[in-house]
Amino acid sequence: MVKFRAFDGVVTMIDDFSIGQSNEAGCYKLFSVDDRHGAMVNFVVAPTTYFVDHVMVGAGDRITGFYDANAPVPLIYPPQFRALVMAKDTTYQSVKVDHFNRRLESSDGTLRLNIAPHTRIILENGQAFTGNIANRNLIVVYGATTRSIPAQTTPTTIIVMC
Repeated sequence: MVKFRAFDGVVTMIDDFSIGQSNEAGCYKLFSVDDRHGAMVNFVVAPTTYFVDHVMVGAGDRITGFYDANAPVPLIYPPQFRALVMAKDTTYQSVKVDHFNRRLESSDGTLRLNIAPHTRIILENGQAFTGNIANRNLIVVYGATTRSIPAQTTPTTIIVMC
C-alpha cells in the first residue's frame, strides 16, 4: 500500500533526467526543491506524475510534491523521490493526497471530507467518477477547514487515483 508523504518548498532548478533509454530523452525531469529551512529534495517527475490543475511549474514556484514513503530510494544527498503528485501552491487552496477510509477520513487522521453536491469527483484523466470514493487513494483540493480534530472540509475537487 502506498504511504503518501509530502515535501513543500520552492523549485530551485528543473533539469532533464535520463533513465538510460534513448527514446525517453526529455520525458523525465528532475525538480530540485528547497524548503528555505535547510532541507532540500530532488523529485523525479515522470510522464505519469499527476499535476493538480495541470499547471506548468517553473523555477521559483512554490510547490508540494507527494511521494510514496515506502518506495525504495537511492542513498544520496539530497534525497531523491519519485513524484506521484505535484501541486503548485495557490492562495486559499490546499491539496492533500492520502488514503481515505470508509468515513472519508485520511490515514493520518487529520482530515475528514464532507461531500457536497457541488464537489467535482473525477478521475486523473478528467472524466467523471461515478463509484464510491471510500477506501481509496484520493487527491483532495479544498479551501477552508474546521478547527476540529480531525479537521473537516467540503472539497471543491476530488481526484480518484485508480
